[in-house]
Amino acid sequence: MDHFSIRAYSNKMRGHYHEHHQLVLPLHGSIYISVGEFSGLVSPGECVIIKAGQRHEFRASEEARFLVLDTGRLPDNLMSSLDEKFAVNSPLMSFIHFIEQQLQHQVNQALESLTYELFQQLLVQQSCARRIDKRIEPVLDVISQDLSRQHSLPALARVACLSPTQFKKVFKESLGVSFQVYLTRLRMEKAKALLTHTDIPVSLVAGRVGYLNASAFSRRFRQYFGASPKTFLQ
Repeated sequence: MDHFSIRAYSNKMRGHYHEHHQLVLPLHGSIYISVGEFSGLVSPGECVIIKAGQRHEFRASEEARFLVLDTGRLPDNLMSSLDEKFAVNSPLMSFIHFIEQQLQHQVNQALESLTYELFQQLLVQQSCARRIDKRIEPVLDVISQDLSRQHSLPALARVACLSPTQFKKVFKESLGVSFQVYLTRLRMEKAKALLTHTDIPVSLVAGRVGYLNASAFSRRFRQYFGASPKTFLQ
């Protein structure tokens, strides 16, 4: 079985196992997963590997969305990986966004078959080393739990038990982008999910992702997605 789907989960913790492998890749929002030696959040730009027969527990905000691959085969680099979570590289991340758009556009089995094969080839090129420094992981939890807060660099540096200068360096080494770029990405993806999947007005969406001024939020959203927030309203 080789099957892509876009899924949503509930806030209630659930657990199960299955006889096929599964990759879970957040598109909008994060998921808490416990599988193997890993327990924690998986956010956009990351992937979690669930191997056949592995029991796993999970929960997520209901408006979050995830690309899920159910498959009978994984490339050797993923099968031999000792880490359940890895950072997705840029080519694979771009292809994931294409898959999201295609799945929501039409059912085309021939195209989906080709998409799966190319996805597998990109996985072969993927490094599965978990790059995130242990000191940064609690920071990612704090950010994801409440994007409406005015997260400051000094406050998050204290969570990581680092100086602000050290924090900036370690964060970029772990995530590949600065703290501010990462925070903006999470906020914009969360906002897009709320606009697409709920009937919350733009002004309230702005507040939920940390913008006190709706106009400032709309400007940043347009810069990020190339379209106004109203474009994504139901």
